[in-house]
Amino acid sequence: MQLGNHSVSTDAPDVSTLQQAIGHSFASPELLHRALTHSSKARELDAQQPDGSVRTEDNEQMEFLGDAVLGLITTEELFRRFPQFSEGQLSKLRAHLVSKNHLIRVAEKLDLGSYLRLGRGEEKSGGRSKSALLVDALEAVLGAVYLDAGLEPARAIVLGLIVRPELEEFVSQGTAGKITDYKSALQERLQAESRPQPVYVLVKESGPEHQKKFTIEAQLLAANGRTEFTARAEGSTKKNAEQGAARQVLDHLLAPLAGDEP
Repeated sequence: MQLGNHSVSTDAPDVSTLQQAIGHSFASPELLHRALTHSSKARELDAQQPDGSVRTEDNEQMEFLGDAVLGLITTEELFRRFPQFSEGQLSKLRAHLVSKNHLIRVAEKLDLGSYLRLGRGEEKSGGRSKSALLVDALEAVLGAVYLDAGLEPARAIVLGLIVRPELEEFVSQGTAGKITDYKSALQERLQAESRPQPVYVLVKESGPEHQKKFTIEAQLLAANGRTEFTARAEGSTKKNAEQGAARQVLDHLLAPLAGDEP
């Protein structure tokens, strides 16, 4: 099958069960096959074509599109559902819902790894269970649905599989405004403002092996690369310390909004 100057190989897995799971039957199945094709497989197929006249599609551009679709739908749902939340709270909640840690659970529930089209090397290295590949494929599938049928079918999948089940749990527990993935929230805010990402530095490690304490600094950089603000936090793991430092940086950025907290 050929799309423009590109091709989609027909050696694709049976995706009927996947289509049932996401609730969308593709009018153009080649879009779904492309969404499941890793670059390793595409380049492997290209190498088998002696003239190189037709390039095999992989899912990288579609993943880029799907990431934007996911972000838009998630943002719109949060804006509509939580009008009482400040910008800072909405940012934290959105960062969690589109985070790799959350999306990987959705991808695994869909058994997305079994549908991936991987090159031999990626297959041997356990690509079907790699978080990065699964999350990229999930976002690529969302991009494929958008191209196949538009925003509304994509919205139904994002809300039904990714956003609303998680939100219902947060609302029932009363924790929707208290998301603690501050690193993701900070990363998303800085990306939105086209600012450099923070630098995390381990400045101290103390205590016995079974009771370690880690001190991490998070350095907020200005556009010129100079340090604008430095936060320091301690934790029982490096991850916890980084979260604490990221929270301080985020609070620094959101200080003008502090009075908006409900």
